[in-house]
Amino acid sequence: MSMNSTPKGERIHISLFGRRNAGKSSLINAITGQELAIVSEVKGTTTDPVYKAMEILPLGPVMLIDTPGLDDDGILGEERIKKAKSVLNKTDIALIVADGSHAASDFSFEESILDLVKKKEIPYIVVLNKQDEWKEKEKEISDMGDICVSSLTGYHIHELKELIAGKIPAENQTGKIVGDLLSPGDFVILVIPIDSAAPKGRLILPQQQVIRDVLESGASAMVCRDTELPSTLAEMGKKPKLVITDSQAFASVSKNTPEEIYLTSFSILFSRYKGDLAEQIRGVKTLETLEDGDTLLMAEGCTHHRQCDDIGTVKLPRWIREYTGKNLNFETSSGGGFPEDLTKYTMVVHCGGCTLSQKEMAFRIAQARDQQVPIVNYGTLIAGINGILKRSIQPFPDYRDLL
Repeated sequence: MSMNSTPKGERIHISLFGRRNAGKSSLINAITGQELAIVSEVKGTTTDPVYKAMEILPLGPVMLIDTPGLDDDGILGEERIKKAKSVLNKTDIALIVADGSHAASDFSFEESILDLVKKKEIPYIVVLNKQDEWKEKEKEISDMGDICVSSLTGYHIHELKELIAGKIPAENQTGKIVGDLLSPGDFVILVIPIDSAAPKGRLILPQQQVIRDVLESGASAMVCRDTELPSTLAEMGKKPKLVITDSQAFASVSKNTPEEIYLTSFSILFSRYKGDLAEQIRGVKTLETLEDGDTLLMAEGCTHHRQCDDIGTVKLPRWIREYTGKNLNFETSSGGGFPEDLTKYTMVVHCGGCTLSQKEMAFRIAQARDQQVPIVNYGTLIAGINGILKRSIQPFPDYRDLL
């Protein structure tokens, strides 16, 4: 996999914040060495967050996010500021960009941005930009930030990249989806149903990523459909270390997988990898307390064309109603449209979050927890409905005592 095909959710998200005309867009162009962002002397040129996936040495695959100025004004300005602040929820490293000459006279606005960043415990770098305009005063201005740069001349851009590399959180550098459960020479079976909801001619992202992680661990992956699982197990000659299934096939795969073989789902693996599996295991218990009229939020990290038997909007609501016997209401969100206020919901049911960064998925779970709204993901919920949740978390010793 090349760096530029690295999934969005696996990239380091580097976001630039500051006033209008602080030079955020110019700085992105300087960092990447390309004219990616529109640059203008007119204030407010960037009106919406702009995302650009790039490979930047020595960082590797990153997602650069250019945001509107946080000093925007008017009704539209308020909306732009709201969008810019929402980017904080998915930011791994924040660059607070200031025009050094302006910051020298008044740094209070940048301090207010820093307060927001510190509150969310985001690693940050204060960048004093446009050094070419005030280089004679660099000694007296430089103490206000972490580094002085010039997007125009390239001054200290290389040094800025090295500073950013030093801020990369440890969880973005290590972490395994499944590889920490495997040893070289092990093999796993991946069960992937091919039905009307399956994309034509390709595997979906979590399936691709799990296969890659298995191979990087020195293990082998055997892929089959749910209908071929019994014959595959019979013909292998030795037991697999683990069977990983699409959650929609959990019930039939559990019946066809001997109890002595570990079984889990792609969705549960991603809950452990990107979210808080313990929180979502506890959330499954909410199924037993749902009442008529309760409203559940079905949330997905990506946007996609919904089919007639869509998992999030059709299958799961049907299975939940059948399991609980209750008359429930369901609302949906997708992509970046996760609601800020969750208090109207009795429960949040979230996808595995394969397209979301660890930061954003963790934020969504923390948001639900802070508002005392239980949250589960598709895999844990489906396992709970089928009575196999305890079995599906057996591969993870740290979570076995939660049930």
